[in-house]
Amino acid sequence: MSDDRRIYADKQQPEIYKALVAAARECRTKAAEIGLSRATLELVNVRASQINGCAFCLDLHTRLAVKEGVTAQQLGVLPAWRETEVFSEIDRAALEIAEAVTNVATDHLADPDYARIRGQLSDDQLAVLLHAASIINAFNRISILSQHPVTHRDAPSN
Repeated sequence: MSDDRRIYADKQQPEIYKALVAAARECRTKAAEIGLSRATLELVNVRASQINGCAFCLDLHTRLAVKEGVTAQQLGVLPAWRETEVFSEIDRAALEIAEAVTNVATDHLADPDYARIRGQLSDDQLAVLLHAASIINAFNRISILSQHPVTHRDAPSN
């Protein structure tokens, strides 16, 4: 008889998950050292999670983005960020990287686009953003396949 319940991969193999969490922590540390804001990293996390349809990560990283100063307007237009003027050049480069990493199976970042991004970011910033986008994609996959729940949260009282 089979058991159809999903396992939480993070709970089943916590040492591996802790290593992924440590990688995310190191990525945030390096980002701060090289001048990438936590808000930019959270935009990467939210955008990748939107593309992947990861409710758990969207719930978490939307709240963190707001805490880091990302505006409701920015979050609202994030899927159409190219059509707006509400993101900095660094944020735009970071979002392009997030989409390229997330969609790598179906679309590769063209050389001219990569060159343009390199002109906007330092090599360290580019490397950290590539890692950040890869890490959130790993978290998305774990959460989606484990079906991590998102429960209703009451709005804070005024």
